[in-house]
Amino acid sequence: MDHPPLPTVPALDLLRYLGTWYEIDRLPMRHEPEDATDVSAHYTLDDDGSIRVRNRCLRGGELEEAIGQAKPVDASNSRLEVSFLPEGLRWIPFTKGDYWVILVDGAYTAALVGSPDRKYLWLLSREPRMDEITRQHYIAYARQQGFDVDRLIHTPHTGHPTA
Repeated sequence: MDHPPLPTVPALDLLRYLGTWYEIDRLPMRHEPEDATDVSAHYTLDDDGSIRVRNRCLRGGELEEAIGQAKPVDASNSRLEVSFLPEGLRWIPFTKGDYWVILVDGAYTAALVGSPDRKYLWLLSREPRMDEITRQHYIAYARQQGFDVDRLIHTPHTGHPTA
């Protein structure tokens, strides 16, 4: 299906975006099992200006972790490419995924992130829970942008922190 270009936030303040985010909802993907709980992402700035990505979740009570690297692709900082390949292989072309921040609140407490092909979508919060009115606002925006929000998986947070 053809979509218009996916709008992103005009300017993302990377320093404010750093830190811990909790996954509230996501579209299904092969990289993240449907039974994953307590999904978190922690972003830190590396010395070279790239962003270190540490994704964690619980699966069957066991902690799973993936370490990656993200780099902005333009001056807005809202369009990033991310790779979870081992560090020595990250130079290989076509191995990076799109991580586009399409909506973030002014306090940087909630964010909607997706890919321009509309295959990937994450609703993130600084807390493991999000009030339903805010959640529905972000989901409605994602629907307006052409994402299949009927397929969203609501991420359980069991009180066992992964961040």
